[in-house]
Amino acid sequence: MTNATLRARPATIADAPAMAAIYNEGMEDRVATFETTPRTARDLEGWFDGRHPIIAVIDQDDQVVGYAATFSYADRCCYAGIAEFSVYVRRSHRGRGVGAVAMTALIDAAIKAGFWKLLSRVFIENKASLTLLRSVGFREVGIHEKHGKLDGVWRDVVAVERVLEANLA
Repeated sequence: MTNATLRARPATIADAPAMAAIYNEGMEDRVATFETTPRTARDLEGWFDGRHPIIAVIDQDDQVVGYAATFSYADRCCYAGIAEFSVYVRRSHRGRGVGAVAMTALIDAAIKAGFWKLLSRVFIENKASLTLLRSVGFREVGIHEKHGKLDGVWRDVVAVERVLEANLA
């Protein structure tokens, strides 16, 4: 599979079942989220708020194989142009460029939606995600030590951000 066989498009609620399954794989692997309760399609429906872009990556068989989503960063109006994001790839499709396709499209969609910054936190052990994010222009701004517990163990996360220069005028 190459990037040529992948396409990104805005996700829809109809994609929520596949997205939930992909999210749950990431949760099971214990390197992508502090969450431990499996998600359902209904749980993800609230993500589709009309303000925060969500991108689905589709393979040659028209299956959702990854996604990237933005979320509200904070309620204060001064942060209205900042979005948190996450990116998840179906386990069977990792290492094939899906994440890069998702993130490139998400960055473009975030610019069009008027956001001036994207940020996230990545488990320090998740080298694949950190490499992906560096490759699409994110910088590591620090480490949050003991940011949360997962399975009773304190975990550190790397804070990453990308300023979307096009919206800083």
